[in-house]
Amino acid sequence: MRARDPFPNVELVRHDGETVRFQDDLMEGKVFILNFMYTTCADVCPMETARLSEVQAILGDRVGEDVHFYSITVDPDRDTPEVLADYRERFGVEEGWDFFTGDEMDILSLRRRFGLYFDDTEDLQDHNINMVIGNARTGQFLRRSPFDNPYVLATQVTSWVSDFNGRGVGTEDYSEAPLGYGAIHEGELLFSTRCAVCHLIGEGDGRKRIGPNLKGISERRDPAWTLRWILEPDKVIEEGDPLALGLLAAYNHVPMPNLGMTLEEGRQILEFLQTEDRRVTRVEGNAELRERQDAEVPECCQKEELTVIDRDGETDAAENGDDEESDSAASSLGFSGVRVEYLLGSLLMILGIAVRRFRP
Repeated sequence: MRARDPFPNVELVRHDGETVRFQDDLMEGKVFILNFMYTTCADVCPMETARLSEVQAILGDRVGEDVHFYSITVDPDRDTPEVLADYRERFGVEEGWDFFTGDEMDILSLRRRFGLYFDDTEDLQDHNINMVIGNARTGQFLRRSPFDNPYVLATQVTSWVSDFNGRGVGTEDYSEAPLGYGAIHEGELLFSTRCAVCHLIGEGDGRKRIGPNLKGISERRDPAWTLRWILEPDKVIEEGDPLALGLLAAYNHVPMPNLGMTLEEGRQILEFLQTEDRRVTRVEGNAELRERQDAEVPECCQKEELTVIDRDGETDAAENGDDEESDSAASSLGFSGVRVEYLLGSLLMILGIAVRRFRP
């Protein structure tokens, strides 16, 4: 989606009380991720905030510099700047991600402008949950789902709409890869898209989550209680269940969201949790595998940071005939020892075949 016309330059109030103009202060010349939420949401909003927290962690110090995060409440009557500041703190939001409130009709005009409000009868519980990745410099905007993979979202904001500046998302080497994967299970897909944003099972990817680690849950929790907690956590909390209230207090009072799952989906997730718990316990307790995990990984097997060969550096290497620089450029693409000339030659050959094949 491309937008050439200005957006409503409405006034918004940031979580710290400062008043800003949407077009002038938040949009003009910036790349950003924007979502609409409200702090008392008991279903998808907490998960969306947690997902964006993952994206912020992946992007690191680029947030607030290259890309800006904006969250605007759809419930301005209750979500004052003080409430938003508290919500932001409970989710451990870092600098570069700001929360805003304002006049209800002004916020509604923004939602309509971004195509995130379709029905005049829509209420808070049914508000559109999509987020927007935007580049105001190019007028390019993407609507994305909070269920998307955080690395995909980070790649989209840094590469697809960020003027193709060539600064890729960093990746770890193969020594950080999981030790193994369990059998494919219906519950695994549900867990990865609904639960993994807030929970780990064992060591996982090592990124911090806002919810408890679920390793050992089969032993700690009665399966019937866990199933009901998956299906209707809001009701369990309302009933004053001691365990539920304890979890709420232990994790910054961020409530477990009700995602409207069916009984069958809940059972699939529960079955996956039990299976994955056993697998993780077995793998993490295997001394030989852990020893191999800590072993030095050969250079040929390293997966380095994603990047793009600098055009000037490539030209200098070609002019100087410096094999060392050429090999270094090739290594930055993750192909240690492969010459840039070979890669370029292969690309030209492929293009030549394509031209001959499709020539009228």
